[in-house]
Amino acid sequence: MSDLDLTPADEHAHPPGDERLWGESWYFDFANREGTLGGYVRLGLYPNLGVAWYWACLVGEDRPLVTVIDHQVALPKAPSLEIRAEGLWADHTVETPFDHMTLGCEAFAVSVDDPAEVYGDLRGERVPFGFDLEWETDRGGVYPWIGTTRYEVSCNVHGEILVGDERIDFDGVGQRDHSWGVRDWWTIGWVWTAGWLDDGTRFHTTRLRVPGLEAFAPGYVMPPDGGVEQIQVCEAEEELDDRGFPTSGRLVCGDLDMALEPVAFSPVNLVDDDGTTTRVARFPRALCRFETLDGRRGVGWT
Repeated sequence: MSDLDLTPADEHAHPPGDERLWGESWYFDFANREGTLGGYVRLGLYPNLGVAWYWACLVGEDRPLVTVIDHQVALPKAPSLEIRAEGLWADHTVETPFDHMTLGCEAFAVSVDDPAEVYGDLRGERVPFGFDLEWETDRGGVYPWIGTTRYEVSCNVHGEILVGDERIDFDGVGQRDHSWGVRDWWTIGWVWTAGWLDDGTRFHTTRLRVPGLEAFAPGYVMPPDGGVEQIQVCEAEEELDDRGFPTSGRLVCGDLDMALEPVAFSPVNLVDDDGTTTRVARFPRALCRFETLDGRRGVGWT
């Protein structure tokens, strides 16, 4: 399936390459099984830029977006993945490689009613935000990507979330991934998706929008009885509103053909300035509901 031979050490940081945009990231998402509440966390290390990026958010039906976006965090001191910045503390701990990770966060977030504000000045209400969450691997669902240094893990997620005066006991599903190598967010487009269906099926795929790579289909389907199955086909299409946010879509992941309904958005505005050129990319990630042609329903992030 993959030429990436994972070892427990791969859960931790890797020696950096020399490229300016060489990076390493740990990504975690979560959603309740109704698709009414969810969020994600991403820690990205860019050693040749001298910074770490940290994103964390909470979204839901009839809820404002609560988001932390900081692209000027000091790099953690290896081997720790603990970061500190003004108004931000977060830690990311490998409890058992490929089986169990814990995340903690204490921060001040920005709350906005319109997620498109993230593409502007990101002005909103400053609110306390934190969580103590655990990602536990579901039925051995570890998938090394084909052709690159990256792997995906289907998880069950539980713990506690704090936002303002609200305390949320959380139990749901999620995905985590870890990748290292050159990550140029401004060169190509893609549609990344991971989710869970109500019969227990798990799925993940990424549709790269690069001419000549139409047949490249990294991803898997994990049936209810377990076992990660490499997919052969991935397709993605969507309808966009005037802000560039998808309003509906269709995703084919192997044998799964699904309608996609965005529930709530947590976008990120990405700016790269190398001293001579400034590039801007928009990253409209969404909590979604899915429905297959045979009537199964599910939730996840796209």
